[in-house]
Amino acid sequence: MALVPIRAAPTSVSDVVAQEQRLVFKRFTAQTAWNVGSLIRERLRQASQKSAVVNIALANSEHLLFHAASGSGTGPDNDLWVARKRRAVLRWSTSTYSLHLKFKGDETSFASKFQLGPRSGEYAIHGGGFPVRVVGVESVVAVIVVSGLTMQEDHEVIVEVLEEYLKKVESGEIQD
Repeated sequence: MALVPIRAAPTSVSDVVAQEQRLVFKRFTAQTAWNVGSLIRERLRQASQKSAVVNIALANSEHLLFHAASGSGTGPDNDLWVARKRRAVLRWSTSTYSLHLKFKGDETSFASKFQLGPRSGEYAIHGGGFPVRVVGVESVVAVIVVSGLTMQEDHEVIVEVLEEYLKKVESGEIQD
């Protein structure tokens, strides 16, 4: 099977924020998480021979709705990256890729700005953590995380799948 690369991620904070503002659900359930997680996993398998982890959990708890590897080769380190990306999305209510671009990847500057001190390692400003928002709800309701490819691919695979999924929901092709 020929691989289908993930498209290039945006390179400006404003473009990433626009993605986040555009990709809003009308509702988000455990079934939605299963559908989206499965689609992301399948897209990862189409894009790379390298394996990645897909994780979707609710924001108000540690309630895990989806967790899977796209293939062999992931390990405990991927899960640590998942946790770090998730914490960053929950604390700043934005994607980790947006944070990366905003701080130009400078983790020292990022940690200093928010006075994270020794806790700075609890957060990751590398792409792959994405907030799930629902129309009419002010805060993030869940977090989707991908860990294992480049940070740009981790981010953009989520965006690609969410765009397609929400388009199909809007057209009635997917009942959600």
